[in-house]
Amino acid sequence: MNSTLLVVKNMVCQRCVMAVEAILQTEGIPFHKVIFGEIHLKEAIKEEQKARLKSSLSQVGFELIDNHTSGLIEKIKQVVIKRARNEMEGDAAKTKLSIYLSEVMHHEYTYLSSLFSAIEGRTIENYFIEQRIEKAKELLIYDQLTLSQIAFQLEYSSVAHLSTQFKKITGLTPTYFKEVGTLKRKALDKI
Repeated sequence: MNSTLLVVKNMVCQRCVMAVEAILQTEGIPFHKVIFGEIHLKEAIKEEQKARLKSSLSQVGFELIDNHTSGLIEKIKQVVIKRARNEMEGDAAKTKLSIYLSEVMHHEYTYLSSLFSAIEGRTIENYFIEQRIEKAKELLIYDQLTLSQIAFQLEYSSVAHLSTQFKKITGLTPTYFKEVGTLKRKALDKI
């Protein structure tokens, strides 16, 4: 891993990016950009700066990842989250997840899948489904879209397919979940 690239666990939204940027500015660490799960530094930092950064990140729920395997797992998660939440554009949104992951990660999908399962104790596909269901929960709570619109937005083949997966993961129907609301939501980094 490049010494000017740091991998950060639990960065799942734009507010996370802004929080990490603020920490870098406070610590006086020059950076090019911060994106989900990654800090692109202008230059390598000293060990004491890295230790302070690690501590500051930890205080707000992030974790600096030091080894290659953990970094790879975190990068897989970031790609899967973006894909599950339908936040990809162009060909990336239409490409099969396994093919897209292989292209982005520069590894065979079988290797990525085996590594992910061994470390996380679940498959990439299960993680993907859990992320889609969390997005469905979010959309149900906002109460601005019908279940059909949610199924379409999350690229389910039908409302029945979404409902079946929703009930399998949550134990509730989407309609009942909508009634009980936020009590059943999970933070993305807890999935």
